[in-house]
Amino acid sequence: LALSEVACSRRPAAAEYVAAAERMRRAGLADEGAFEFLRRLTGVGPRLTGSPEAAAAVGLAAKMMTELGLDGVHTEPITVTKWVRGEKEEAAVVGPSSSGTIPLRVCALGGSIATPEAGITAPVIEVRSFEELDRLGPAVKGKIVFFNRPMDRTLTEPFAAYGRAGDQRVRGAVEAARHGGVAALVRSLTFRIDGYPHTGLMTYEEGVPRVPAAAVSTADAEVLSALLRKGSQVAVRLKMSCRTVGPVPSANVVGEITGTELPKDIILVGGHLDSWDLGTGAHDDGAGCAASLEALRLIRAAGLRPKRTVRVVLFMDEEFGGTGGRFYAAAEARQGERHLVAMESDRGGFLPLGIAAGQPGSRVLRRLRAWRALFEPLGVTAVGPGGGGVDVAPLIREGAVPAAVIPNAQVYFDVHHSALDVLTGVHPRELEFQAVLMATLAYVLAQEGI
Repeated sequence: LALSEVACSRRPAAAEYVAAAERMRRAGLADEGAFEFLRRLTGVGPRLTGSPEAAAAVGLAAKMMTELGLDGVHTEPITVTKWVRGEKEEAAVVGPSSSGTIPLRVCALGGSIATPEAGITAPVIEVRSFEELDRLGPAVKGKIVFFNRPMDRTLTEPFAAYGRAGDQRVRGAVEAARHGGVAALVRSLTFRIDGYPHTGLMTYEEGVPRVPAAAVSTADAEVLSALLRKGSQVAVRLKMSCRTVGPVPSANVVGEITGTELPKDIILVGGHLDSWDLGTGAHDDGAGCAASLEALRLIRAAGLRPKRTVRVVLFMDEEFGGTGGRFYAAAEARQGERHLVAMESDRGGFLPLGIAAGQPGSRVLRRLRAWRALFEPLGVTAVGPGGGGVDVAPLIREGAVPAAVIPNAQVYFDVHHSALDVLTGVHPRELEFQAVLMATLAYVLAQEGI
């Protein structure tokens, strides 16, 4: 009898959720509002941390939240490091060669120092791992170290392939300098062979000399590697004028739909406002910001009043180390709040394939699987463990449950951190599917808790 009463008590809720999901789905697919948010956001240009465009994005995000009628719209100040790419980024194979001088398409890695004004010209040595670099020992001294480990196409999960190749970009300059290298040249992190260099964050280490670091396009990495395989010495000239300006003020942007019964319990959705500067950050992460804004618009458009607060946070400075996420979690405004779920969208604006939440066997995951029928009209049947992200990691460490809408990201690294990451690369309908799923997931969690 007890089980029967529970089942009966849940039937009206199930019907209510189905109706709510249907209203949000119809409103979203009819209007494709997420793409309009994305169009406005990318319209300010590349949003490199600390740049005037990033500051403009903060103001625009607050304006869009206010236009949506969200509660408590405000900015939360943070301090970020400003790095400037500079006007000069040149590289070429030089010296004795039957082909003469061969230009290489490169871009400075974020955080790199500049070369001397005249540039650096030095022989190149190719490696595919730090272990190989260690074995070369003294042979590295005075050379430009060319890290040429490709992303592994045999892996089905592109983020796993990215992770396995990413250490050479992040730590390549440190490891090169540790062995006496004068610069690091890193194969771009993409599956594709093309002429577009892909930037990204690199780091230095206290006590190790700082040397310049640049990414080279995969097509030119192939050319350089082929020249080195011929056995003759190959030299490269590298010129860059990038620099770190120093700490500057910026902000996260926050708005919400206040919960009717438990307003201090937070279901957070969000993305990061900052982007790299070669494109306009449409997929990374304008799409996540736009889908998050649209999710709250859809909840309001459907006339829904969640029991718990659904909050959107657009974080600043994810690309340069997650400053915004750390500041948000530690802000005085968090006193008395309880973040139940932290849902970050930062895998591109592609068609969603699944939903992830919590740990294997967790209560929240079991509950979401019971509501799988809510997501099936959008073609999503996979509900599994996972979620998280750089910006929400501090909240998760404090006990929030990670969650995410998981898109088909097989082509994400074709455009990631490159000049190809622009508005025309995002499909309005695919992005809207993400927003509708995010809205449905956030609303159910706001009603049910974890």
